[in-house]
Amino acid sequence: MTAGIPDIVLSQLNEFLAAQMGLDFPEKRRHELERGISAAALDFGFGDTESCIRWLMSSQLSKKQIEILAGRLTVGETYFFRNMKIFEALEKLILPELIDSRTYSGKEQRLRIWSAGCSTGEEPYSIAILLDKMAYYLKDWHITILGTDINSYFIRKALAGIYSEWSFRGTPPWIKERFFKRSEDDRFEVLPHIKKMVRFFHLNLADDIYPSMVNSTNEMDVIFCRNVLIYLSPEQKKKVIKRLFHSLKPGGWLITSPSETSPVFFPQFTKINFGGTILFKKDNKQNYMINNAETMFSISDNKPDFISGLEYLPERADIIRTELSEKTADQPVGNGLLHDAQAFNEECRNDITLIQSARACANQGRLAEAREWCEKAICADKLNSVLYYLLATILQEQERVEEAIISLKRALYLDPKFVLAHFTLGNITMRQGNYHESEKHYENALIVLNNYAQEDILPESEGITAGRLSEVITNIIGRKILK
Repeated sequence: MTAGIPDIVLSQLNEFLAAQMGLDFPEKRRHELERGISAAALDFGFGDTESCIRWLMSSQLSKKQIEILAGRLTVGETYFFRNMKIFEALEKLILPELIDSRTYSGKEQRLRIWSAGCSTGEEPYSIAILLDKMAYYLKDWHITILGTDINSYFIRKALAGIYSEWSFRGTPPWIKERFFKRSEDDRFEVLPHIKKMVRFFHLNLADDIYPSMVNSTNEMDVIFCRNVLIYLSPEQKKKVIKRLFHSLKPGGWLITSPSETSPVFFPQFTKINFGGTILFKKDNKQNYMINNAETMFSISDNKPDFISGLEYLPERADIIRTELSEKTADQPVGNGLLHDAQAFNEECRNDITLIQSARACANQGRLAEAREWCEKAICADKLNSVLYYLLATILQEQERVEEAIISLKRALYLDPKFVLAHFTLGNITMRQGNYHESEKHYENALIVLNNYAQEDILPESEGITAGRLSEVITNIIGRKILK
């Protein structure tokens, strides 16, 4: 027996939380569960913790309940450049490889990094600072950094970008001096050019809503997922790792904390040992070890030469990604071989093939070619709303936002019930600061979603259900980020 809550009650609660949130507290961590749920009970207005537990377990958890529980049952404490060895691996190995591969191959020069379970934002801002420091090598690149967390309070704090001295423990002094502005109350605010590099939003990794273009979680180059997996049940952990694997591009990297590197859970990845730091790569090579190399862009106590001039692409819709059906999997386009796809289209210029060509190019980051194929498809079928939506996603990736808006409006003119077009317009106008217009588009999307069953898969959504998108939109409006 525990001092307060019976073991049987804690065991039942643990099973319930595993099913609802993916969280798992084995016997040796049950004291953490008891402490967390006791604090959450007070948040919910209960003086008796067992009564609160019975209330929670009486029905499916709401979004608000999940957020409160996540805040009490998970540790959100972090700091800038936590575990410097991981950032050294990012600096010495991962980023140079990605930069070289795109600089000399003619591929689209873009970089996408996701901090999954970002807590209060120190990790994604650390990534942004490192990339800003490497600006000379990334001039004119399109940079996207996402930060997501299950806890909406953490997301709001990350959006504010204001931190106390405690967030800089172990951080080289020059970072605070160069990338933060001290406030009157001795707190430190992230400088605007760093803040705008990162996009934050709420996401529960236990939900089956990624990878997806809807929330920009696909086609990632690097995913940080540190001190998150330790809270998940073994079954949920495998599901999350599988989804993260599919969120990465071929050759992409997954970075976890040292305590989360058990090979049992990462069979689909190549394990890489970089100077004692374990990393996971999405490729077919055998495991290998890399010795420490000379630092290209050393993060040290020495102040670096400040390099400016990097042009960033902040918040934007993700590049379109498609998984072709078995019927088209044997075609050249389905195999992702662009030159075969082009030859195939010379023989068969129908709109379906043109769409596949556009998506194949976009999936490889060849946006100019993707746009060309999409425009050809529109010429062949001017009344196809999907084509205008696809063109809009490509235009957003090219930073042609106003043209993307026009294309989305054309899609809605042809199909007023195209819910993803409403949703995307809401996202764009919110990023432009037009909150009234954004809320109108979100409300239109909710109206259309009322015509779907909760379990219906939405067109062009890559598997997102109507019920889940409704939750996402309601959560955006409910958090009053628009206000």
